[in-house]
Amino acid sequence: MRDYNIKKYPGNTHYSVNVTDSYGRERSSFFRKIYECYEFIYDVWDNEVPKTKQELQEELLSDAIANCIEIDKANNINLNLD
Repeated sequence: MRDYNIKKYPGNTHYSVNVTDSYGRERSSFFRKIYECYEFIYDVWDNEVPKTKQELQEELLSDAIANCIEIDKANNINLNLD
């Protein structure tokens, strides 16, 4: 699941770095030099830790809510939370 993306948009002085670790956590930062981008990526990957119980519970709850919304859509149920 590890992934990274480095971009430098025309006219910018900094690179934009997005990193995903083995557990799906995403981190982003900005650097002037390309080697700093790679150092950041390796630092994120070298210091990754398993998800905590709290993170796993929040992820399960989020997935459950998303599934409920999909079930409602499939059954043409429209909720108005206003």
